[in-house]
Amino acid sequence: MRFEALPLSEADGAILAHLLRLSDGKVFKKGRVLSAADVEALRASGRESVVAAKLEPGDVHEDAAAEALAAAVAGEGLRIGDAFTGRCNLHADTRGVLVVDRDRIDRINAVDESVTVATLEPYATVGPRELAVTVKIIPFSVRANVLAACIEAARGGAPSVRVAPFRSVSAGLIVTQTPDLAASVVERAAQSQRTRIARLGGRVLQEIRCPHDERSVAEAIESLLASGCEPILILGASAIVDRRDVIPSAVERVGGVIEQLGMPVDPGNLLLLARRGETALIGLPGCARSLKPSGADWVLERTIAGISVSARDLRGMGVGGLLKEAPSRPQPRERAEDFARSEAPRVTAIVLAAGLSRRMGAHNKLLAEVDGAPLVARVVDALLASSVRNVVVVTGHEAARVRAALANREVLFAHNPDFAEGLASSVRAGIAAVGEKADGALICLGDMPWVRAEHIDALIAAFDPASDRPICVPTFDRKRGNPVLWAARYFAELGALTGDAGARALIDAHAEEVRFVPVDDPAVTIDVDTPEALAAVRRQTPGQR
Repeated sequence: MRFEALPLSEADGAILAHLLRLSDGKVFKKGRVLSAADVEALRASGRESVVAAKLEPGDVHEDAAAEALAAAVAGEGLRIGDAFTGRCNLHADTRGVLVVDRDRIDRINAVDESVTVATLEPYATVGPRELAVTVKIIPFSVRANVLAACIEAARGGAPSVRVAPFRSVSAGLIVTQTPDLAASVVERAAQSQRTRIARLGGRVLQEIRCPHDERSVAEAIESLLASGCEPILILGASAIVDRRDVIPSAVERVGGVIEQLGMPVDPGNLLLLARRGETALIGLPGCARSLKPSGADWVLERTIAGISVSARDLRGMGVGGLLKEAPSRPQPRERAEDFARSEAPRVTAIVLAAGLSRRMGAHNKLLAEVDGAPLVARVVDALLASSVRNVVVVTGHEAARVRAALANREVLFAHNPDFAEGLASSVRAGIAAVGEKADGALICLGDMPWVRAEHIDALIAAFDPASDRPICVPTFDRKRGNPVLWAARYFAELGALTGDAGARALIDAHAEEVRFVPVDDPAVTIDVDTPEALAAVRRQTPGQR
């Protein structure tokens, strides 16, 4: 490749090296392939030469090279994006754990300085559409033999990078108790484990609470094994401090093999890793009573993704294992290039308008007029006046009437045939209708009469999908309100909700990832569930609140 100040007579087809501003106001960006017309425009602006690159025989254009290497690197669970400016990104196609062959990535990067591959940290948790790997060609082209060497280094055996998807496991949970341990404390600890498993797409099939003694724990393990639970989590009333302690002794009593007691991750030091046959038995450290990240999460994520965890693996977690000072574990990055191209994150609003309005009696509250407009229309109009990119209205009960109330408004409709199951079914339907390019989803109740565009824009202004607090919740006078803005990394969890509680449990499960956005208006806390509430808001106008 030639890279030099080329006379304009040789510039046709060359790749512009730097941004140029012409005398007539035109801008030619770096990387532009100059056409004959471009050359004439440069000449007309008084230039005689231009710094550019010109490919020669044996050169491979940066985009073609990036795509070829990305294809060689990518394994299961990764989707290859289109190359641009020598960069090709690989995004996760599913929720799971990123498995990286570190030695192979190092070998690729050692071939030549012109070719680079960067990944998230090995065993990072990723979700659909999240950036996991980027291939970047540094100059405008690479030699074909260099590219071939990189591809050769990437291939052979298992993929260089893949996503091991989380399995729909049916876990067992044992929580031991002592007489002086309050029942509320035990329940909170058990709930943390149920949430921990649910976050990863699994469920607790069977839970046993038993006294903190060897015989009782052994009987509980046998019962869960007989039920087919896998893995089995054991949370003791007191921490495991020795291989002869209650929980390790119970594991050995049922024929289990202890692989490791203790791990170089803090919090999480006092974790027990054991097996009975193919079933993992995990003695949880005391810190697992809360949902703060710990070494237990690292072990559980890999286990549910079907990645075998050995004593050697645990002993290799020390570097980077000091988690005490971190407010949360690093989250997978979103597409930074996309954020740089837009003034604000791309947010799709989801309006939940499918419910039965049971507490309102025979009337559909969403169609009740407040200050001259149906409730649902007031919410949609506020959203359309805000900076959201799209509005999706989820219909169900009396869908035709809701559609009619929103006639001539630029919204998309998503019908929820399962609306009678509860609020979560409408969240699922709304998330399924959000496009792939959305950075976040704003989940809105359809019965909030006074929410305004300013409230929506305040949430979007505070929203950073690449931060460690990408869930934005409005508050008034320290009370949580609605709507709630979720980064795309949570779409899979939102799409798996069940019941009638909406996403409230998910907010609690991700409490350390919530950004509270104070709003100087009670509107974010006012919705209409009863005839009395409807009468109260009808007595008000926005200015009287």
